[in-house]
Amino acid sequence: MKLIIIRHGDPDYTIDSLTEKGWREAELLSDRIAVMRVKEFYVSPFGRAKDTASLTLKKMNREGKILPWLREFIAPVVDEKTGEKRLPWDYLPADWTAVKEYYDNNLWHTTPVMQSGNVIDEAMRVYSGLNEILKEHGYEREGNLYRANRPNNDTIVLFCHFGVQCVMLGHLLGISPMVLWHGLCAAPSSVTTLVTEERRDGIAYFRMSSFGDISHLYTAGEEPAFAGRFCETYDNMDERHD
Repeated sequence: MKLIIIRHGDPDYTIDSLTEKGWREAELLSDRIAVMRVKEFYVSPFGRAKDTASLTLKKMNREGKILPWLREFIAPVVDEKTGEKRLPWDYLPADWTAVKEYYDNNLWHTTPVMQSGNVIDEAMRVYSGLNEILKEHGYEREGNLYRANRPNNDTIVLFCHFGVQCVMLGHLLGISPMVLWHGLCAAPSSVTTLVTEERRDGIAYFRMSSFGDISHLYTAGEEPAFAGRFCETYDNMDERHD
């Protein structure tokens, strides 16, 4: 089975939709996805994800199932330095990399910072939701693997957000979301693909064949959006620093 995770197009967070560029990205993305044989579409309830999905769904004359747990990962924590709340993926590298627990998939949520928010509760909600839809499609969680009760070559597509995407990948691959949040960057409208690997009968593992692919943008000459990135060098003051 193929699991395709798509980040929404370039966002306008003020209206929870897309920028003009984001709509162009969504259109180019729809051309890419429309030629696929997709078993099921799942969509975040947030506007920017629904709008991104809408062009693909319209082109294919399909509908997507809205899943509340596919919304962006909302679990603000208290910054120890400022006392203010912030998203767990917006920490400075010098701060989070000094804490060994963040590199451990079993311990990343146990630090005082992570315990200051409802991080593990939100993560468990995502794990449970993902396990549920995979079970519906024939793959049931068993330890760190999946029991292939009905092995298949179906493709399912999820339109969602970067934060929740990393939580899902952490669950599937056994990697701390903290490492993925800070070590990966999925540009708007990017496509991540995982494929089951069943080397023993009935036992499947999801292997990532590509992450954050934006070839549909490059092919059309559309530059990727900067959203989700930080300054490449410190003296690039027109790029995001904080």
